[in-house]
Amino acid sequence: MALQNRVRALRFEHGEMTQADLGRRIGLTRQTIAAIEAGRYSPSLEAAFRIAEVFGRPLTEVFSWTRDAG
Repeated sequence: MALQNRVRALRFEHGEMTQADLGRRIGLTRQTIAAIEAGRYSPSLEAAFRIAEVFGRPLTEVFSWTRDAG
């Protein structure tokens, strides 16, 4: 199973917001935001909703889930 996200693209659509800026707004570190963007870390449900709220988008426009083939 794979969680995909558009966090990086949305940061740039919102005035080239930095990872640190986003992290401060939702209470996470820059390193955690970087890991989420890279797909190395799946955010908690609460963090995912907070990220979506910052961008004014529904959760499903920021994160999507696909089943791995196999």
